[in-house]
Amino acid sequence: MKISTRGRYALRFMIDLAQHASSEYTSLRDISRRQEISVKYLEQITSLLSKFGLLLSVRGPQGGYKLAKKPSEYTVGEILRITEGDLAPVACLTTPENTCPRKENCATLSLWEGLSKVINDYLDSKSLEDLVSLVRGEDCIEYCI
Repeated sequence: MKISTRGRYALRFMIDLAQHASSEYTSLRDISRRQEISVKYLEQITSLLSKFGLLLSVRGPQGGYKLAKKPSEYTVGEILRITEGDLAPVACLTTPENTCPRKENCATLSLWEGLSKVINDYLDSKSLEDLVSLVRGEDCIEYCI
């Protein structure tokens, strides 16, 4: 499994919004400049994130974007599933019910199910706030030595 540019940029975009959170809306132009991501690409990402209720937006000269919730209320898994789609490592796990005709005789199914659980549990255990803290050097995502 590889996370695409869209998923990586969506996380950078959300971290930037969280870092610069205020009562004001932040323009895409400002985020584009800070993150070195084109405004066009950010427009695609914000469209997806807005559609799923992760962002608030206002049009116009004083417009822009801000988070709809506190950074602690977003998980990395949620953001990546919106931008990447399903995070399953194999096709037979992309739907709620595995319809693979070989599932009863599949020697590797439990391996893929375990990997999928580890991936999703890990990404869902990390919040946007965790990433912001990491960027600020306030906390470590894994072990601090």
